[in-house]
Amino acid sequence: MAAATKTNGLWRELSAEFAGTMILILFGVGVVAQVVAGGLGDHDSIAWAWGLGVTLGVYTAARISGAHINPAVTFSLAIFKGFPWVKVLPYIVAQFLGAFVAALIVRWNYTEVLHSVDPGLSMKTQGVFSTLPGNGALPIGTWGAFRDQVIGTAILMFMVLALTDLLNLPPLANLAPLLIGLLVVAIGMAWGTAAGYAINPARDFGPRLASYLTGYESAFRDQYGNLYFWVPILGPLIGGPIGAFLYQLLIGRHLKPEEIVEEPAPVGTVAVKETGTGKSSDR
Repeated sequence: MAAATKTNGLWRELSAEFAGTMILILFGVGVVAQVVAGGLGDHDSIAWAWGLGVTLGVYTAARISGAHINPAVTFSLAIFKGFPWVKVLPYIVAQFLGAFVAALIVRWNYTEVLHSVDPGLSMKTQGVFSTLPGNGALPIGTWGAFRDQVIGTAILMFMVLALTDLLNLPPLANLAPLLIGLLVVAIGMAWGTAAGYAINPARDFGPRLASYLTGYESAFRDQYGNLYFWVPILGPLIGGPIGAFLYQLLIGRHLKPEEIVEEPAPVGTVAVKETGTGKSSDR
């Protein structure tokens, strides 16, 4: 019975990770399709929609799974925050599947527009689904994009921990998902040039695979013809733990549980500490 309960609990978490990542990609890939293929919007609308997609994805899954919705986050939490290693691979698979299904939905919905502006399903619209060095246009090579993914994901993970560490000053009133979404908006506006700020292996590979299976023969390569799909996978998986390590080194290890300060009790009463709450009550 205990084993069945444990298995059911894991499936609930995987369902939440699937759904949260799917919501993220529906908005993220959807907005890029609208801008690139539909001609509506610009870079700022892309950054905002990706950030809002993160916010909505986190709100979707947070109560059940913690809403990692990013393999780099799951991997980093396993290394530095005690997330069970036995759950790492299942979480990552659920995240990839959520991204893959969402990208298929976007691909289906934008079929007419994509084929109209790019009948050959070429590099012209490949960036709707997956990232490219220099966004397919600027003189950025493989290793420049790799460097960018390591740095961008390190920033993401550092700030995710800063915003969710209960020993720090995390946002209250359930506002953490909103702030994490704004963090992604900021990364998109400041770090989107060299590699399109994938900073999430599931976000890139799931849609990349979906585009390949639906006609984009060059999906796994960049504009130079080089195999590129591994860059937005390996870069974030290295950058995430670096960001988590730096947070622990610079901030986390200096945070201690607040000591309870007893206020003088009124004359004639005894101040009694309520275990676990840190409050004092007069008895």
